[in-house]
Amino acid sequence: MENTALRLSDILPLTCSRTGSCCYGNKVLLNPWELASLAGAKGITARQFRDTYTEWNGLRLKFNGASGYLGKQACSQYITGQGCSVHVARPLACRLFPLGRQIQNGETIYIHQGTTFPCLEGCDEVLNLPYLKVSDYLIEQKTYEWEIVQNNYLELVQLLADLAFDFLLDPALIQSGDKNSLKQWRQMANESTEELAERIGEEWMNALTVPSVESVNMSPQPFYDHHVQQIQQLLQTSFNSIHTISELSQAAVKVMALALFLSVSVGAEPQLLINRWIETARLNGAQE
Repeated sequence: MENTALRLSDILPLTCSRTGSCCYGNKVLLNPWELASLAGAKGITARQFRDTYTEWNGLRLKFNGASGYLGKQACSQYITGQGCSVHVARPLACRLFPLGRQIQNGETIYIHQGTTFPCLEGCDEVLNLPYLKVSDYLIEQKTYEWEIVQNNYLELVQLLADLAFDFLLDPALIQSGDKNSLKQWRQMANESTEELAERIGEEWMNALTVPSVESVNMSPQPFYDHHVQQIQQLLQTSFNSIHTISELSQAAVKVMALALFLSVSVGAEPQLLINRWIETARLNGAQE
């Protein structure tokens, strides 16, 4: 679907009518901070929240509630007649809705789907409510910290990919004529999150989605910093004693699987990422 790019000064019918129609049948992805924040609002552990209220191994909120708007099922956190049960901790996708965001050449671009403002379908009463500038809407929805942590996790995806490149482009592996590693990279981009989770194993899946960080009363940046430290420690433990060509190839594949799995949580497209990364790898001597 065609997207409409917005300026921060654009004025739109962004005052919510709170009918709850957006809480039915949507797709809400969760980065690790958002998952932990929702769990804190729910009064349970991140792992409990992941295992009860998410799918794709913690990457997406379940929409398995009562049917409502257009016969679609409600978000698992929506209570009919009351609204969102974890509103204070709602994810960035919910805070931005009906807007979305894209990162282009390091710049954040705000968009909405289609050429017609989305909320007019099913919520045309918003036309009678105050209009807001996009910038004011972002402030009202308190998106700033949530956007920062989303950008941080995008950077972590790239850091993991960079490490996979380090293994892949090791002179010993290049000189061996290895072709299997890039073959595996391409295959992984077409795998489901369940298949990727199986590849990376339970220890790494837990490390990526539910780090052992106390999220209650912790702001996003300290949470992220603690999470990165834990991942770095596990990376060192897992890959600090590589000696053979086979181990280099396995490390290049495993770490790229981590990057691709985490990329889904921040809305990236694994196929687009892997196509770009494979092109870069081939330019630097890797073979496919």
